[in-house]
Amino acid sequence: MLALFVVYVVIEVAALVAVGSAVGVLWTVLLLIGGSLIGSLLVRSQGRRVLDGLRSASRGERPTGGAVADGALFAAGSVAMFVPGLVTTAIGLLLLIPPTRWLLRPAVMWAAARWLPQVSTATRRMRPTVIDGEVLDDHQDVGHRASSTADSALVLEGQVIEADRFDRTEGDFRKPHR
Repeated sequence: MLALFVVYVVIEVAALVAVGSAVGVLWTVLLLIGGSLIGSLLVRSQGRRVLDGLRSASRGERPTGGAVADGALFAAGSVAMFVPGLVTTAIGLLLLIPPTRWLLRPAVMWAAARWLPQVSTATRRMRPTVIDGEVLDDHQDVGHRASSTADSALVLEGQVIEADRFDRTEGDFRKPHR
């Protein structure tokens, strides 16, 4: 862990020295401040967008794998924005913009399926439970129901919705159909 921190410090100092000698100290400081400001704006706007994607995936409107990969890339970019340095700011900015996340999404999904196979197979087996029914008011016809004990039993009426097919093009879950 200490070696990783030392490598990080060496890379950041080398980047600061290289950029500082190329454009000057003032422009390097302005570049750091500007990157942080742009990053904070991106964290705010893209955070909403990623959360909306996760919500739509939870409703079955979008593949869950892509939404989770976007969330992981967004989280990594947000953390990189809060770590000081030019290199981490550049990595954070790249991870926060949508085109880069779109390009990296398949790699993240591949890595997750390769390194976490138990999670991948467990999510494939899960199926949504859909109960289609109608809510009836219990207070209607109370006198009629009390007169007969056979009529006082609770009856649920509904219809079975088939949802056991898995289609890789549409993600983990297909929308149930009748």
